[in-house]
Formats: sequence, C-alpha cells, structure tokens
Amino acid sequence: MAQYPSLRDKRVIVTGGASGIGEAIVEAFVLQGAQVGFVDILSAPANDLVERLGHAAHVPAFREQDVADADGLTEAIGEMVMRLGGCDVLINNAASDDRHLLDAVTPAYWDERLAVNLKHKFFASQAVWPEMKAAGGGVILNLGSISWHLGLDELALYQIAKAGVEGLTRSLARELGPYNIRVNTIIPGNVQTARQMRWYSPEGEAEIVAAQCLKGRLQPVDIAAMALFLASDDARFCTGHEYWVDGGWR
Repeated sequence: MAQYPSLRDKRVIVTGGASGIGEAIVEAFVLQGAQVGFVDILSAPANDLVERLGHAAHVPAFREQDVADADGLTEAIGEMVMRLGGCDVLINNAASDDRHLLDAVTPAYWDERLAVNLKHKFFASQAVWPEMKAAGGGVILNLGSISWHLGLDELALYQIAKAGVEGLTRSLARELGPYNIRVNTIIPGNVQTARQMRWYSPEGEAEIVAAQCLKGRLQPVDIAAMALFLASDDARFCTGHEYWVDGGWR
C-alpha cells in the first residue's frame, strides 16, 4: 500500500471501525502513522483490533457507541477529539444494510434505519467541523453505496439513506469549502466482508464478478486505499464528489 507522509500523526476518527470496511480503514490509517480513534457498537471485535495494532506508533483508541443515538454519538466524538487533541479526518463509515420488505416498514423502523445509515453522518460532521475550522482545514469522507444506483431488492430504506449521503456530501463540501475542509463520498461495490457473505451464495458472488469489468472480489483494503488517498494532501483539490471502487460493476 502507498505511504502518504501527509497522513503521519494526523488525527483520524472513524465510525463503525470494528469490522469489515471500517476495520480495514482503521488499520490502514494506523499503519500510516496516524492517530486513530473509532466508535462502534461491537466492543469485542473492536478490542481485538486495538490489541492487534498494539505495536503501532499510535495505538488506536476505541469507544463503544451506537451511532443511532445522536446525542451519545456527539458526546463520543467530542471525547475522541479531546483524546486525540483535535480531528483532521472524519470517516463516516458506520452503516447497516439489513434487508426488509416494503409492507414491513413502520415509522419507528424508518427512523432507526435512517439514523444508522444517514443521520449520524450529519451529526458526526457537525461535531468535528469547528475543530477543523480552527486547525485551518480537514477532510470528511462519507461511505456511500452502489446499491441505490443499481436499485436492488429489499433495501429501500438503506438505499434512500445512501442516496442522501451523496446529497449530504455535496452540501457540506460547498458550506465547508471556504474553511479548507474537503468532503467526498466513497462508493464501494460489493465488498467481500463477513457481513456481506451472509447475503450472497457462491452463485450470487459469481454473478457480481461477471458483471464487473475487473474479474475479482473487492476486499475491504481496496476501499481503505481510496480513503487514504482522499484524506491525504495528494487529493488537496478533490471535494464534493463521489469516488467509485466497484471493479466497474456499474
């Protein structure tokens, strides 16, 4: 993986950093020499990750937190900012792609799904941007999804939220640009994580690979690689856009 000197000692906060893509992002930034703090609802894998990276120059910090609790998340982000001494990069990664049928959706389930997949990204960004402004700049990366571009079955609420992520990115990029804060969306294709393997049979995986221009299975590290670039000074004029890592599926 490429090394970015501009990321060394940067203060990075990641939501949903305990497993899957988030885990790869946390590890990638730690290996760049960044100071990383992350929140997640899953404490066991999070603590395992911290232990595994215990040899790093900056061992990552973890706090257990449900991102659907906006007030709790704001408090957790504030704690991370204090522990790290600021925030240079925020990666809004946390999400949940639970399947659901249209007729089964209740107002309460709607609110919970939008809170997990969209709302927290706004309030996490709101929590860190004053620190970024005071520091003279920063980076916010939002994780989107290929799903709503494809219009997949049984994912209406997830896809509504992920479409909103791209709108959020455009809005924040415009509003925060004068303060040298860059905001982008990373759009993964189908990434081979333990969670995704719950939804796909070998035949389903083969269909995805057949639809891609590049024949192979995306791994979490492929998404982390894009996050590193967009967070680095090499991407200093990249903002307000979507960056796809999907093997050419769409």
